[in-house]
Amino acid sequence: MSRSGFIIAFFLIVFGCKKEEIPGTSSAATPYPFTTPVNLPAVEIPSNNPMTYEGIKLGKKLFYDKMLSGNNTLSCGSCHNQENGFTDNNKQFSFGINGEIGVRNSMPLFNLVYDRHFFWDGGASDLESQVAGPITNPIEMNQDIAELLQELNSHAEYPSLFKKAFGSLPITSNMVLKAIAQFERTMISSNSKFDKYMRNEVAFSEAEIRGMNLFNDMQKGDCNHCHMLGGTFTDYDFRNTGLDSVYADQGRFIITGLASDIGKFKTPSLRNIAVTAPYMHDGRFTTLTQCVEHYNTGFHYTQNLDPVLASSVKGRLNQNEISDIVAFLNTLTDTDFLNNPQFKKP
Repeated sequence: MSRSGFIIAFFLIVFGCKKEEIPGTSSAATPYPFTTPVNLPAVEIPSNNPMTYEGIKLGKKLFYDKMLSGNNTLSCGSCHNQENGFTDNNKQFSFGINGEIGVRNSMPLFNLVYDRHFFWDGGASDLESQVAGPITNPIEMNQDIAELLQELNSHAEYPSLFKKAFGSLPITSNMVLKAIAQFERTMISSNSKFDKYMRNEVAFSEAEIRGMNLFNDMQKGDCNHCHMLGGTFTDYDFRNTGLDSVYADQGRFIITGLASDIGKFKTPSLRNIAVTAPYMHDGRFTTLTQCVEHYNTGFHYTQNLDPVLASSVKGRLNQNEISDIVAFLNTLTDTDFLNNPQFKKP
């Protein structure tokens, strides 16, 4: 069964509760004033999980707590490291609690408040659902939810923290997911060199300027179709980028069952891309140069190939131009985010 299949099964069993049983936010909790960064779109927070300081603090503690795994050896933070844009330490695939290796590259965690579908195949439709996936997946954290709730409810600290955040006890699975989702929504990355350049605070080198122009040039890089310049640097859509002639991992098709979705995977953000190697859903590329070369000459004319690539001329970029695009991509690293104590392990 795929990761997405486990998510579906998890929700049928654990989240089949009545609407009135889902806890809300404690009236005593302090609202968190979410401020939209200058270079990013407006933010919409779901009405059924308003953000509070107490909820965010609790979510951060849970994110880094190994209690969330079946044998107390892995936390969410174990495979999502801040210095690597919350990816897994340059690993192609992550290892679960029983030493089993995953089948897809660990995705970065930032600007999730803007996302519409989660995981490479879009198997989760909201951030709360995304949280459930790794926790319950047997290959990853392999946690039994009933056992987790028993541990949390008997813990010395957690009951009071959940009571402050949500106003009721006992602790439920919905509370756990909501708290972690609140913390993850605070992970905003918007202060890279590119952002400072757009605010006229710094200058770009000649190579960086050339790279940005090539990024937008429809006859050259043509990166802007999927990784829209500025803002989130992704359209959050699913695309087949011609990685293989035949796909062992069928991507979005696993979720939708539509033949037109075979080989499609979510467009990742290019923010912090220089620190989130390896690349693609299977981590096959170790450098940004390899990625650009794929879009220049390496893509396959496969079923469902994205129309933008299908109409692109192979070899349209020379090596100097590829280097310039990589120089521009390096300006998207947000060192403030990567070192922000707000997101570090408590």
